[in-house]
Amino acid sequence: MHRIFLNEFGRLRSGWRVLLFTFAFFAALFLLATVLRVAYLVLINVGPSMPGQAFVADAIFRLTMLLAALGAGYLCARLFEGLPWRSLGLTFHRNWLRDLLVGCAIGFAALALAVVIATAAGGLTFTFGGSGLVAAVIRSLVGSAVLLFLAALAEEALFRGYVLQTFTRAQLTLLGVLLTSVPFALVHLSNPNVVPGVTFANTALAGIWLAAAYLRTRSLWFPLGVHWAWNWALGAFFGLPISGINLVSNPVLKGNDLGPAWLTGGSYGIEGGLACTVALVAFTFLVWRLPWVTADPELKKLTSEENPALPSPVVSIRTADDVA
Repeated sequence: MHRIFLNEFGRLRSGWRVLLFTFAFFAALFLLATVLRVAYLVLINVGPSMPGQAFVADAIFRLTMLLAALGAGYLCARLFEGLPWRSLGLTFHRNWLRDLLVGCAIGFAALALAVVIATAAGGLTFTFGGSGLVAAVIRSLVGSAVLLFLAALAEEALFRGYVLQTFTRAQLTLLGVLLTSVPFALVHLSNPNVVPGVTFANTALAGIWLAAAYLRTRSLWFPLGVHWAWNWALGAFFGLPISGINLVSNPVLKGNDLGPAWLTGGSYGIEGGLACTVALVAFTFLVWRLPWVTADPELKKLTSEENPALPSPVVSIRTADDVA
């Protein structure tokens, strides 16, 4: 019975840790969502009328998910594994900005490849979406960048955060990738215009791609850049649906889908077509072999061992001569 719950280090086994994280996440999500939604309703009913209420409501939802994922992740890392906040991979560690920027470049390039494939096959055409509306395009670029950054950060904190990390420490990395990529795909099936089978497969592939980005750096900044830039390029630059949703009203370009749907994804957008599949497979291999990104040694240690030895705090000892 002892071995069912505890490993050889006397710590709770990874499966139980993940189960408790799941309970903690949903409890925190419920509490935070209740508080923030009540505050939001009071604000819009008592306070002055605000523009962009839908934007604010969506941002609150993403913020709630982010705080719940990070809060539950830190609580479990601290209580069950004795690990510090930095083990979650979202501190300003060495090369964090490089990881973020390289991730952004890769995410944009991957989406561009999918678009090029679909366009070359005659499935997509583009027109300028902001003719005579430069100010509106700029507002859309900035507003969508903020909202999509928050959305990507929330999803990375949840799906490439504690669950993947604790399975990796337990030397169960492949299981961790599976148990984060499949739920990542499943939550997108509630979006509009889902393509049966293809939406799930492509989103699961995207989960594997983002997991590979995390595992290369053991930091959330790299997959965050990949995830955010893909979505921002998709909606704000190319004017295509983001997972079935037309989120950006004034993109730089406006994509026109000519089909066939098996290539372009139809109403769901390019993430539901074969062009996306090809790009995801190609860039997953690229990310895994990319020489420009490496893991910070401390983060690698904190996410590679079931019971990593943490550096001892430096204690200053004052002598009588020092006092004198």
